[in-house]
Amino acid sequence: METDAEQLLFGFEDVIGKQVNVYGEMAGDDFLLKEQFVFTNEKSSNRGMVVLALDERKIEIKGVATCGWKAVGTEKTVTKSESNHVFRVDNIPVFELTKKYGCIDDLIEKQEMLALEIAINFPLQLQREEGDPVMRPGLAIDWNDGSFYCSGTVPEGSKVRFSLPPDFDVMEKVIKGVEKLKATEMPEADAVVVFSCAGRVLSLGPLVSQEIEGIKNVWNAPMVGMFSNAELARATGGNLEMHNLTTCCIVLKEKS
Repeated sequence: METDAEQLLFGFEDVIGKQVNVYGEMAGDDFLLKEQFVFTNEKSSNRGMVVLALDERKIEIKGVATCGWKAVGTEKTVTKSESNHVFRVDNIPVFELTKKYGCIDDLIEKQEMLALEIAINFPLQLQREEGDPVMRPGLAIDWNDGSFYCSGTVPEGSKVRFSLPPDFDVMEKVIKGVEKLKATEMPEADAVVVFSCAGRVLSLGPLVSQEIEGIKNVWNAPMVGMFSNAELARATGGNLEMHNLTTCCIVLKEKS
């Protein structure tokens, strides 16, 4: 969980070029937020990747990453961080600041449940000069110093905002984002792949099935996917990045 997965994306860019399309996800672990495994028919690893390469001369690929979580409050400054390890925001340990903002009870006994509550309901949103903000929840908490490990880089000096717990309109935003992709870039599809954050299941409950059905109805093409611990995709109007609490929809079409 402490891996800065964005560095993996930058590796693809270094080899293939800035224009490369990369879509994927971090394997889930049933909300334990401790250890994930990837596997093929012959191998498994808790520190590995499974990669499928597509020839874009033959297969057209488009995608969109949409979250829907609303930012709230003023911008705050990350005053101490190292890559994806965030120590202090506005010179306050990020865990303490999050507890204060979320009115979280200190008496919660199970640290695992508290960490999950923070990751799902009170994630940080990293502000960008270009493109939409990206989610940076604390996926792992260092209880010794109140710091967070996020799935992607949170630069020292960057601006963050807290998020409101989700409402029904987060599903509408995701479906509208997918409909826009169809209207502007991909009118037809042979297949659709969806990576949706497992945190959306906890936040939206049974209603998450409505979001999945809404995406399915846009192209009415064969669709496959899974719930993940984090999502890899190009941010709306931005660069390749690691996301959380996000739905990533990838559309494939064979070229004639």
